[in-house]
Amino acid sequence: MRVEGQPILAVLGAINEDLVVSGTPLPHAGETVTGGTFAQHHGGKGGNQAVAAARVIQRGSVLLVAGAVSAGVWMLGAVGDDQLGASALEALRSDGVQTDHVLVTPDAPTGVALIAVGDDGENQISVAPGANLALTPTHAIDALEALRPDLLLASLEIGEPTIRAAIGWSHDHGTPVVLNPAPFQPWVSELLPVATHVTPNEGEFAQLGDVPAGVTVIETRGADGARIHTGDDVVEVPAIAVDAVDTTGAGDCFNGVLAAGLVRSLPLTEAVRQAAVAAALSVRVAGAREGMPTLDDITGGIT
Repeated sequence: MRVEGQPILAVLGAINEDLVVSGTPLPHAGETVTGGTFAQHHGGKGGNQAVAAARVIQRGSVLLVAGAVSAGVWMLGAVGDDQLGASALEALRSDGVQTDHVLVTPDAPTGVALIAVGDDGENQISVAPGANLALTPTHAIDALEALRPDLLLASLEIGEPTIRAAIGWSHDHGTPVVLNPAPFQPWVSELLPVATHVTPNEGEFAQLGDVPAGVTVIETRGADGARIHTGDDVVEVPAIAVDAVDTTGAGDCFNGVLAAGLVRSLPLTEAVRQAAVAAALSVRVAGAREGMPTLDDITGGIT
C-alpha cells in the first residue's frame, strides 16, 4: 500500500566501502608510489546515487501508517553480515535512504573498492563486489512489487540477471527507467529498448551503438556538463567551473540528482541542468559522497 502523489524512487545498484589513497601521482602498471593519505568512505554506485537523490528530495515526506510504503528514496542492494555492511546501512539511513529492501547476507563480505586519487583529482578504481553479486532477481522483483516506484535508477555493478529482471519488471509495469551503463558491459545494448533514459559518459556513449527511437541519451561530459540526445537533436547543458579535489562519485551524483529531478516531475532539461551543477559541486570535496550537495546548494550554484 502507498499514498498517491508521493513519489518513490528505487535505486538498484552496488553498496561498497571505499578504501582511498590520495595525494600522489596515479601509479603505472607495476609501479609503487608512496606518500599518499589514507581515508575510508562509504561508496558503491548504487549507494552513492541513492544518497545524491535523497539529499535533493525533501526528507520531510510523511511516513504512512503501518503496512504502507514511505515516499522518498529506497535502496535495492546487498551487503555482507559484517561490520562494513552495518556501517554502510547506517550511513544510508543517516542520509534519509530507506534500507528495508537491502539484503544482508552471511555468505559474502560487503563490497570493497580500492581507489587511488591523483594530485590532479583523477582516480583509478578496483572493486571486489562481494555481497553485491548475491542480490537475486527474486529479491529485486519482490522489492519492486512492494514499492511500486515511480522511477527506477539502475547501474551495472550487480549481477546481470538481477539487472535484467528489474528493468524488465519496470518496463512491464510502465515504470520509467534511468539506466546508468557503468561500468560498461557489452550486453547493455540489449537493455536499451526497455530503458527510458540512458546516462553514459563520453567513453560509454561511444560504445553504446544504435539507440532505439524513444530512448533519450544523456551523455555526461565531466567539466563540460552534459548533452541530451533525442533522436537527431542534441541539447548542450553546461556545468559550472570549480576547482576539482576528487572526481570520485561525480557521475553517481549526476545520476542521483537527475533521477530525483525526474521523479519530482521536473522538465528533462532542468533535471539535467541541476544534475550537471550538482556533479560539479561534488568534486570540491574528497570522497564519493562527502561533497554531494543539497537542493539549496544546487539552486545556489545555478546562475
